Amino acid sequence: MNSNQTFCWRLLIAATAGLMSFGLILVVMPGFTLQGFSLLVYASSAHLNTFGPEAVAYISLVHAVLGSVMFGWGAVLMFLALGPVRRGCKDAWWMFVVSLVAWFIPDTAYSLLSGFWQNAVLNAGFALLFAIPLTGLRSYVTHERS
Repeated sequence: MNSNQTFCWRLLIAATAGLMSFGLILVVMPGFTLQGFSLLVYASSAHLNTFGPEAVAYISLVHAVLGSVMFGWGAVLMFLALGPVRRGCKDAWWMFVVSLVAWFIPDTAYSLLSGFWQNAVLNAGFALLFAIPLTGLRSYVTHERS
């Protein structure tokens, strides 16, 4: 791995750690999560609280489930990044790319079709965090090394 590839690999580790951290925040900080998404979608940190206690409880459940799935997905991606991707395994690089595309397209499409463009912007930010290092590592994984 040359210095540019090492930098990209470290960015990939950081992006993956960020994904895992975001997932955990959704689980362990439900009040903060509600305020954050309320601010993102409605430009008011308290707007979701106007939905009533049952709706707020359900939204918190959905955030926690989403966060748990994100954390688990991130754990698998971290395993790939720390081992096979670091060794230059082309299949591991593709696993990253395919899993990100498989998340990004339906999530972003639904967000846009349902009028929640703010979530699509959030998705684009996450996708960019991964696209930069994965693009930088593409030449490194051209030849199978694992």
